[in-house]
Amino acid sequence: MNRIPLKKTVLAATLGSAMFAAALPVLADTAIHPAEMSREDIAGAIFDRPDTLIKGEGADTVKDVTSLLSSDGRFASGMYMAGKSRWVIDEPYGVDEFMYFLEGGVTLTSSDGSITEIAAGEAVTIPKEWTGIWETDGYKKIWVIYSEDGSGLE
Repeated sequence: MNRIPLKKTVLAATLGSAMFAAALPVLADTAIHPAEMSREDIAGAIFDRPDTLIKGEGADTVKDVTSLLSSDGRFASGMYMAGKSRWVIDEPYGVDEFMYFLEGGVTLTSSDGSITEIAAGEAVTIPKEWTGIWETDGYKKIWVIYSEDGSGLE
């Protein structure tokens, strides 16, 4: 059996801890943090952030907040809120998007005529190749998008 003397083990642990502690100031300057959405944010406070994109007015107001954009620019997450709308999507959707609906919902009519209805408390993932009609009376959702070339995340 190969034994390491206790003194060497304690010395190695002490040196390792000292080296880690010495690196902490450097790590703190470049620390990366998780992108949290608190209960308050999800209830709507996230749209009070100064970086909220706001388009339209009144019932046509759309609010969009990006909580995370990955360092390679291909993945993002955030929250979105919109009123009643209808969009015909005759060009491929362009990004892979997961959506979890907090309020409201959406009716997705694919180009082959099949209908997918998503309500609050449900989720859907739309592939980048999808085409069809998007209809809603309004909703609030959490979204997660992947884009291979980074387009559509601005």
